[in-house]
Amino acid sequence: MGGSAPGQDRQLPVETTSFVDRRGELAAGRELLSRARLVTLTGPGGVGKTRLAARLAAGLRRTFPDGVRFLPLSGLDDPALVPLAAADALDLHDHSARPLLQALVEQLRDRRLLLLIDNCEHLPTACAELAAALLHGTTGVRILATSRHRLGLTEEHLLDVRPLAVPDPDGDLSSPEGSPALALFADRAAAVVPGFRLTAANRAAVARLCHRLDGLPLAIELAAVRMRVLDVDQLLDRLDDRYRLLTGGSPASLPRHQTLRAAVDWSHELCTDREQLVWARLSVLAGSFDLETAEAVCTEATAAGPAGEEEQAALRRPDVLDAVTGLVDKSVLSRESGPDGIRYRLLDTLRHYGLDRLRALPGEEPAARRRQRDWMLRRAAACERAWFGPGQREIVARLRADQDNLRAALDFSLTAPDERLAGLRLAGTLWFYWHACGAPREGRHWLDRALAANPEPTPERARGLWIAGLLAAATHALTAGLALARDAHLLAQDLHDAAETAHAEYVIGVITLFMDDLPTALRHFEASVARGAVPGQHLSVHGLNQVELACALGFLGEADRAVEVCERARRMCERHGEEWVRSYVLRMLALARTVQRDWARAEQHARQALRLKIAVHDVIGIALTLDLLARTAVERGIHERAAALLGAADRTWTAIDRDRWGSATLKATRRDSETRAREGLGPADYRRAYERGAALDLARTVEYAVGDDTRPLRPTAARRTNGRHRSVPSTTGVRLTRRESEVAELVAQGLANQQIADRLVIARRTAEGHVERVLRKLGFNKRSQIAAWVAAQR
Repeated sequence: MGGSAPGQDRQLPVETTSFVDRRGELAAGRELLSRARLVTLTGPGGVGKTRLAARLAAGLRRTFPDGVRFLPLSGLDDPALVPLAAADALDLHDHSARPLLQALVEQLRDRRLLLLIDNCEHLPTACAELAAALLHGTTGVRILATSRHRLGLTEEHLLDVRPLAVPDPDGDLSSPEGSPALALFADRAAAVVPGFRLTAANRAAVARLCHRLDGLPLAIELAAVRMRVLDVDQLLDRLDDRYRLLTGGSPASLPRHQTLRAAVDWSHELCTDREQLVWARLSVLAGSFDLETAEAVCTEATAAGPAGEEEQAALRRPDVLDAVTGLVDKSVLSRESGPDGIRYRLLDTLRHYGLDRLRALPGEEPAARRRQRDWMLRRAAACERAWFGPGQREIVARLRADQDNLRAALDFSLTAPDERLAGLRLAGTLWFYWHACGAPREGRHWLDRALAANPEPTPERARGLWIAGLLAAATHALTAGLALARDAHLLAQDLHDAAETAHAEYVIGVITLFMDDLPTALRHFEASVARGAVPGQHLSVHGLNQVELACALGFLGEADRAVEVCERARRMCERHGEEWVRSYVLRMLALARTVQRDWARAEQHARQALRLKIAVHDVIGIALTLDLLARTAVERGIHERAAALLGAADRTWTAIDRDRWGSATLKATRRDSETRAREGLGPADYRRAYERGAALDLARTVEYAVGDDTRPLRPTAARRTNGRHRSVPSTTGVRLTRRESEVAELVAQGLANQQIADRLVIARRTAEGHVERVLRKLGFNKRSQIAAWVAAQR
């Protein structure tokens, strides 16, 4: 689905608890990645592969000038979605007709980045194909993967992630700092029993407990939660009793691969009946979710369930809140910040455990998945109704946060019996998201499947056809898009559906404009705008009709009429607080002003458009507007700025389509700008300015484009030397060691010296020494200055 926030890496998982030292594995991982382009972290569930990979990737950020990107796969079940999810993680929005893997390779050919692919084991073939394509088609992309099994590529190097080392409970325990397993238990226990620490009195019992749990981090964390009601000796006694039941004898004879299952079973028994049911029902949710989603999945009845299907238990919304609170307290659910408030997540191991429990309850899994789908459909419909209004930024953020659950809802609908029409309805309801936020490939994936599954002549099919046509046109399939839009138009007319007829007419007009048949497009949009919005027509489409009319007028030289149309459309958008259509209106105003040769006002309107487009991550709109700003800079004689904008525009276009999306008229205008900027600067200066612009990421591109047009663009923090990137020293020239950087980060988080020592599992005096060295190196005398410096580095 849609891309990440502009200018940010696809964020690595946030560490909500401290990271227990794995110095050996981190060093081995760094060494492997220094000489291998594919490193796979393997190991059993619950061993900490994701945490280790994320920490390893975070420590290598400075090595990769184009960033570290995170591709989580635990929420995906369809192998066909892996390349789409990869494009999303890499912030690439291909709008060409090429096979997606080929497009990814071409777009990444000159990039130097690290891609972390998490949880490959359930999609091994798709992951291997993705990795092979990137390894063979690029030179600067490296891959770090986590999987319970190897991917099977010849280039693959394996790093076996083992359980945490546990000292002999009957041996020398005088140096607890040397045992990551004991340190992990102590850290998690202190979170539920403030003041808990390892002592001579409890150290042997903790070591014995960790030994029973085979040093598996997840098992240790789940056991530590029980310190709320039991002490360490009681924990150990009850664990031994449980293992005796499982093995029929000695607790030491439980096979290692069953240890985690036993620990999770034990945690499950700790939960109340209500918490167990909520855990099971929440396991149908993929990725993160908010409380409203949890309540909907766990409490609401299914409107169209199979006859005889009954709820296992009647849960009310307060019951779900209480259960979620209990599951967070027991470390079953993790709590994290989201764009719209607090969200929750089940670790993959615990989600699959919950699914096993859910499937043991007759009728529960399809009922829960149907409730999840119905809730996603209601949420999508609410977002569609609110789209032409002031909350577009929040809508985009919410849908991105829900993308794994939207995908799960679509997949369920298109694979379960009697659910396919709901799948078409959901795919169609999200039309504005597929179209506005740079996700036409994924939109076409779902709509193609949904239309094939729903051949009946329904209003949902009429809607799906014109949306599929619009998305096809956005990926250069103009002929196919036009055929789909015409089919939609015929079906909508047969159904006497005025709104879908009007929507299909819009798509037919847009494709006509793309095909450079300007007179026909002009007549088409003049008629549509003169008719006005019909009942049920989305206001966004009504606004876009006016945008396209202004575009045709501008290209035909009728600038005054184009300005008049745009001003009318702008007033409509402003009345509703709408931003996406308004950004296109402003761009068309800028285009009309260029026809009038009013370069100052054209620049002003284009900048305003760009500020709005970045909010919804409209990548095509950003690229088009950058081209327009380069044109105004050329006309105003600011050739260095024009060259930099052209470089930035080309980088943006590379993430969309190497052939530059749009009409021949747009392409010709852009080529003219390039020629004139090169003539104004000379080849060498043009190339330097162009490369500086091309080195900017999307956020810095927009920041530069909307800023003071007279300022020169300075070199970025990473530049190429003999074809390779190298870091440019900061203005202070400071170089902290890895440990000092970690300490500075913890100081910035507000941790005291003892807390830093506990977090890094080092002595307090050692932590104090690190803090003093950081202060001395940076020339500071206050910890608050370190925090400010860390913020500035970010």
